[in-house]
Amino acid sequence: MLTVPNLLSLLRLLGVPVFGWLIVHHDDGLALALLAASGISDWLDGVLARRLDQVSRLGQLLDPAADRLYILATLLGLVYRGIVPVWLVVLLLARDVLLGGMLLVLRRAGFGPPAVHLVGKAATLNLLWAFPLLLLGAGGTVAAGVARPLGWAFAVWGTGLYWWAAIIYLRQAAGLLARHRDQDGGTAAPGLDATPESSRPGVL
Repeated sequence: MLTVPNLLSLLRLLGVPVFGWLIVHHDDGLALALLAASGISDWLDGVLARRLDQVSRLGQLLDPAADRLYILATLLGLVYRGIVPVWLVVLLLARDVLLGGMLLVLRRAGFGPPAVHLVGKAATLNLLWAFPLLLLGAGGTVAAGVARPLGWAFAVWGTGLYWWAAIIYLRQAAGLLARHRDQDGGTAAPGLDATPESSRPGVL
């Protein structure tokens, strides 16, 4: 558990409340610097985990949790400052609540989460680009005038892909549960792990 990749992931998590505080207090320069450092450490802990053969269950849980919390902290901070509308936050959180319910249903049937889809990864990447650009776009500089439309473009595409991925996961889960009802023990639908209590987490 006490590996370099896990410590990097833990540091990313500890940076989330600091990041939120910086946004709320309009310290955008330090907030963006912290977010950039988080992105670098996210890439670095993955590389080190593979090269040092230190991939662990804890690391696989901490890494996506940090991504989700940075997205949430940024969203709440941007809403607090009036940079993004409340409906965007509701739209994104509603998707996560829906998939959270899906995961509970799958777990009760004895199955783990679906394999992470490329669309889901693309959605997360778009959102991780969107919010820093929107934060940068809140200023009155020339760079802000360029960052604002780019940020909204990433936000719109990211939100659309976020829900598209949700539909893919829901269809996969429905197919698996249908087969599970028809056959003793069930069989896996494409893209789903049919082993009970799967040990392979991911960011949906």
